[in-house]
Amino acid sequence: MNTKFKYTELQRREVEEALREAVTVEEYQRVQAVWLRMLFGLGATEISKAIGLHKASIWRIHSRYRSEGAGMFRTAAKGGRRNANMDVFEEKKLMQPFLRKARLERVIEIFEIRQAYEGALGRSVSDSTVYRLLKRHGLNKLLLQRTK
Repeated sequence: MNTKFKYTELQRREVEEALREAVTVEEYQRVQAVWLRMLFGLGATEISKAIGLHKASIWRIHSRYRSEGAGMFRTAAKGGRRNANMDVFEEKKLMQPFLRKARLERVIEIFEIRQAYEGALGRSVSDSTVYRLLKRHGLNKLLLQRTK
């Protein structure tokens, strides 16, 4: 166990306060990982067994705490649609005519959807992007007809 990092009394109070104020399970586990290290000097292996996170996650939490301080407990985890081409509302608006057509005719052409999507974006996209778009909006590949 690396004991080079010494915790101050102020840090201990901040962590204990964060432990009381934790709202989500994930936030509580992050605080608990630092608290167990701080109070009992446990290593990542013991902490991971105690709170149910992977050892690498514990290392990451400890590293973030050393660099960012107690504020890191309140930051939300990354995730979501950071690399999305459009937001959900724009996608729904774009897909409405195609969804109507799919309900009526039971067949829609991928090429038409791809052209509309690329037109809205102003650039070309891969087939997989269009297929993921269709999956997000509940369309089955069996309903689709691929024509070019």
